[in-house]
Parts: sequence; structure tokens; C-alpha cells
Amino acid sequence: MSQVRNPGARTLHPLTAVEQFQVYTERQLEQIPQLQRLPAELRRSMHAVAQVLPFRVNRYIVEELIDWDNIPDDPIFQLTFPQPGMLAPEDFERMAALLDAQVDPAQLRAVVQEIRQKLNPHPAGQRLLNVPRLDDKRLEGMQHKYRETVLFFPSQGQTCHAYCTFCFRWAQFIGDKELRIASHEATLLHRYLKQHHEVTDLLLTGGDPMVMKTRHLAAYLEPLLQPEFEHIQTLRIGTKALSFWPQRFVLDEDADDLLRLLERLVRKGKHVAVMAHYNHWRELDTPIAREAVRRLRDTGVVIRSQSPLVAHINDSAEVWARLWQTQVSLGIVPYYMFVERDTGARRYFEVPLVRAWEIYRAAIQQVSGVARTVRGPSMSAGPGKVEVQGVAEIGGEQVFVLRFIQGRNPDWVQRPFFARFDPQATWLDDLHPALGEKAFFFQAEYDAMQTRAAL
Repeated sequence: MSQVRNPGARTLHPLTAVEQFQVYTERQLEQIPQLQRLPAELRRSMHAVAQVLPFRVNRYIVEELIDWDNIPDDPIFQLTFPQPGMLAPEDFERMAALLDAQVDPAQLRAVVQEIRQKLNPHPAGQRLLNVPRLDDKRLEGMQHKYRETVLFFPSQGQTCHAYCTFCFRWAQFIGDKELRIASHEATLLHRYLKQHHEVTDLLLTGGDPMVMKTRHLAAYLEPLLQPEFEHIQTLRIGTKALSFWPQRFVLDEDADDLLRLLERLVRKGKHVAVMAHYNHWRELDTPIAREAVRRLRDTGVVIRSQSPLVAHINDSAEVWARLWQTQVSLGIVPYYMFVERDTGARRYFEVPLVRAWEIYRAAIQQVSGVARTVRGPSMSAGPGKVEVQGVAEIGGEQVFVLRFIQGRNPDWVQRPFFARFDPQATWLDDLHPALGEKAFFFQAEYDAMQTRAAL
């Protein structure tokens, strides 16, 4: 990795026209030159939706990733810019009318808050069931849902280079401290990990940890090289930076420091996995994006890719097949195809489970075995990660075949179970037991977990 070990040799080569990070929020929407060619009604709808759901985009996305001759259908435009269908029709009309009337800000905030509460800001029991305890105190910036894996939300990483319109973490970005999950206490994280030797994996998440300066990232990760953390084998970093700001790994002032940190962790025996969020193959098309992947892989880290299957962006087997093929050619490991979570703008992005399975199956058929590492479609639901394995007929009844990839109880993992076929179902909560069963095998235990947590 000579380019990293000799940063003096690094030059700002013209990999991309965008080298300086510039962000646009709802307040700067009208400052984006490309938007001026769009109809006023579309811009009005963007402002209305962005009052409720967070909006943030940067100049790299605007200038390098979006095809402005294909608006509004361009997938990266759909991925990053507010769309009118993201709110229920009555809520959208209400917001647009309030903006047109230029109502008092306090009145506007009250309506915004009312609408947000309908959007399930914290799905899958993440505030009730996932928060661990240390010395009988809740560790609000951490989650421990599965035995082997702890999630940590560093406070310096509670934003992103841009926001995905479908993001299930949208509640982190709206300025409501009651809804935010974050911690700046590295000492509490390290104390908790010392006491829990069943934990093998630490996942830094957010927001996006890669918005942090390298020195902050090092403060969380480097102490884990001490002997008392030998049980922490894998360090995962969830990030969209490879798509939304690949300059983080190439041109940023501390890019070389970041790569040295990752290389040092690998050299000391940790498995470092960058959990990259790629929603469309176009995100891998620019020279700077491919250079970022190359430099990261040179450190010895493994890049694993994951994404939800979402309408308007990637609900096509051909898109997924090309995405996985491109990733494999660059040395990225396809890891997860998720089902869009039951939160935020789900009404606009959700795809029926049967359709998700059909897309997955058709895409898998188009790629070789090295790309078939990807699992899915998977629902990150309250009880665990539930995979739709297919549709079958058993005893004359059409059923979904399901299994746990991960579960709150490890004994649930890999146990097949069946739900009545429902062509409209989009989430686990829409499904009902098949074959005469009164409840799914895990339901009573999961209900008991929720009852205990609520006490």
C-alpha cells in the first residue's frame, strides 16, 4: 500500500471534478443549479416533504451521480431527493398548504411532529429491547440485540455525507434528542465489552462513522488492540461514504491517516469489515469511487455490501445482478439484500415480499457462485433477521417459507417456519402462521421479552 505509507507522494489527481465537500439541506435547495430546470411544483413538493423527513445531499452526488436528463426517474435522484409520495396524500397536502400560507414556525413544527409520530421512528424494538445496561444504567448510545454483536453509535458520527430517502435511521437526523441514539463515552463502550466475552463483533454505526475525523475513530478502535479485548475479533464499520463521498478515502486531508489506522488494526490481528451501503451499480461507476475501493482493499480490510430492495431505485433483478457482478469484479463481497423497514417513507419504497423474493431469485440466477454470498431478502424485524426463502405448497396450502438468519434467541436461527401466502404482505407483521398453527414458534418467547423490557 505504497500510496498510503508515503503520503507525500499523493497528488490531487483529477479523479473527479468535485474535491471540496459542499452540502445542501432544505434551506439550500434552491441554490442547487440543476434544480432550476425542474418544474416549480416539483420543487414545492420537495420543500414540503423535507419539513418532515431529513434531507441532505452533497455536490459530488449532484454533479457526478445523478442523470439530470432523467428526472424524476433517475435512481440516484430518487435515493437522495424528497419525493411527494413519501408522505400520505393527506399529510403531504397539509404540509404543502402550510408552507404556501407561510404559517407561524411553531404551528408548522407542531404539525411536523404529529406526522413524524405516524412514521414509526424507532422500529424493531430498538429503544425498548436493544439497549444494554452497565452498572444497572441504560447505555443509550449502544444496542445489543444479538449475542455476538454490539452496535455503537459514536456521537461524532451522527450525520452522513448525504441522507438516503428510505433510511430507517431518519429519526437520528431531525434534531430531536428524544429520538437520537448516540454516545461520546468510549470508556463506557470499552467497559461493557470487557464484561461481555460472548461479544465477538463490534459494529460502529450511525449516521455514518466515516464522517468522523480519523483521530476520533481511532479513540474508539485502537484500545481494542489491548489483550483484554482479545475476544473482539471483528470490527465492522457501517458506511455510505464509498458511495456518497469516496473522497474520504482518497483526497480528504486525513484520508491516509484513516487507511493507516485500518491497516494497523488488520496487522494486529483484527478482522476489519467495511459494511458498505450500495443501492445501485451507478454508485460504483465513477473513477473516484473505484479508487476508494482499491485503496481500502489495499489495507487488508474486507468490504461487504448491503442494501434494501426499494421501489423506484433498485426493484429490478437486472439492477441487482449488475450491482453484484460489479462488486465482485472490484473485490467487494455481496452480503445482504434487505426488505425495506417498516418506518419513515416505507409507503413509497416498500415492495411486497413475494416480489422481493422473485427479484432476488431472478438476480441470483444471473450471477456466478462467487456473487451468491448475498443473503436475502431479509427483514430486520423485532424478533431478528428473517429471510424469505421462497413460496411453496404444503398440504394444498400456499405458504411463505421463512427462516431466521439471526435471532434474539440464538436457538431460533436456521429454524424454518411457514406463513400463509399473502401477495400484499410487505413485512413480518403482515404475516400469519400457516398449516393450522395458532402462532409462530418464537412468538410466545418474544412477547415475554417485550413484557420484561417494559417493566
